[in-house]
Amino acid sequence: NKIVTSDPNMIDILDKIPIIAQSDSNILIQGESGTGKELIARAIHFHSNRRNGPYVAVNCAALPEGVLESELFGHEKGAFTGAISRRIGKIELAHGGTLLLDEVSEMPKSFQAKLLRAIQEREITRVGGNNQVNVDIRIIATTNRNILDEVDNGSFRDDLFYRLCVMPIFLPPLRERKDDIPYLAKYFAQKTTMKMGKKIPEISSETLEILC
Repeated sequence: NKIVTSDPNMIDILDKIPIIAQSDSNILIQGESGTGKELIARAIHFHSNRRNGPYVAVNCAALPEGVLESELFGHEKGAFTGAISRRIGKIELAHGGTLLLDEVSEMPKSFQAKLLRAIQEREITRVGGNNQVNVDIRIIATTNRNILDEVDNGSFRDDLFYRLCVMPIFLPPLRERKDDIPYLAKYFAQKTTMKMGKKIPEISSETLEILC
């Protein structure tokens, strides 16, 4: 997927991606749903020195705490009922590359301390294991919430916030860049017609006006 925009604020962000990508600092991308947070995250990875390493994504909102710990840290055989073999977690799989923590503000607070330690120590312990595993990753986290509000109300740890938000990026919502709507509409129409092998007429100016 490509990033389609004519908005000066978005163009400014895109222009800065090659510079931001060269740092190994963790990044927090904030923006409402649909603003392109994961597209920006992928662009940062592929402009970075880690581009040849793995890009691993985890949706923190989709997993309950017990599953999230196993998903991120992995587990050893017999760690719990159903753990019939060792499983390598997403943090370990991202070694040498980038780990995307999507919707990180949805992560249970009781688990946040474990993630914070893994970031600080650059090592993890698989669930049910004793051996520490060294990991070299860059974290890009995203959230559709105002995460400072989450810190203020106590649902997100402030020390974890500062570990993740070394380099913040704020993506404006589409309602603040309405000039992008015609470009996006045409882009998705063309993409869909190519996928379906059909041809559609040009999008009328009346239709674009309604969309805007």
